[in-house]
Amino acid sequence: MSRVGFYDVDAAAAARANGRWWSENAGEYIDEHGAFLGDADFRWCPEGLREEDARLLGDVEGRRVLEVGAGAGQCSRWLAGRGADVLATDIAPGMVAQSAELDRRTGWRVPAVVADARALPLADDSFDVAFTAFGAIPFVPDAQRVHAEVARVLRPGGRWVFAVVHPVRWIFPDDPSPEGMRVLRSYFDRTPYVETDDAGAPLYAEYHRTFGDHVREVAAAGLVIDDVVEPEWQEGNLQVWGGWGPHRGRYVPGTAIFVTHLPR
Repeated sequence: MSRVGFYDVDAAAAARANGRWWSENAGEYIDEHGAFLGDADFRWCPEGLREEDARLLGDVEGRRVLEVGAGAGQCSRWLAGRGADVLATDIAPGMVAQSAELDRRTGWRVPAVVADARALPLADDSFDVAFTAFGAIPFVPDAQRVHAEVARVLRPGGRWVFAVVHPVRWIFPDDPSPEGMRVLRSYFDRTPYVETDDAGAPLYAEYHRTFGDHVREVAAAGLVIDDVVEPEWQEGNLQVWGGWGPHRGRYVPGTAIFVTHLPR
């Protein structure tokens, strides 16, 4: 019998399942969220924060920029329009196909390759900036490998910025309405959220990390944290996205964006 909830799961099987899920559901995801994300726009999070306003990546003109877990490459496409030399990567072939479709639609061609963020097929010291907006990190059991790979491909002084589910968000149910304003789980319970098929095999999984977990994983990769941004809900944003929505967004942070760099 299929199950949905918080369960221990085989980590390798869950990581493989997530890659398949994102590939198979790529079209549906774009249909549902494409208007909010734009074809060539850069939103960091459901709260609506744009890179155009936040400037978390700094000046990208002429810089080599890597997007990890790029989905359909909307953010990379926006950066290319600002003079960045961008490469988009995603584990899901279906998402890379969606990226190619948006290239055709917009006229902005962004190179995109299928790649596991934990084993990037890229040379050492080859990028000035790397980033991800909810890509890869929430969907792997071993996010420290993502940070280590990014540190490997960054040049000394390079910047790594990643947006993840805010750790506090996990204590609440996946319900953005007023009824969802109740603590459901312990902040310290790291049991992943899992969806399984009738045979009990994982179809999808997400992993919870505390703030301390994120800090330790970043530090272990030799990276330095410069800032943590907790975006407030943007005025006029009526988007409801899973457990994110304007009601809870007025009270509880749903996203944490870590700004880090590799020391020289």
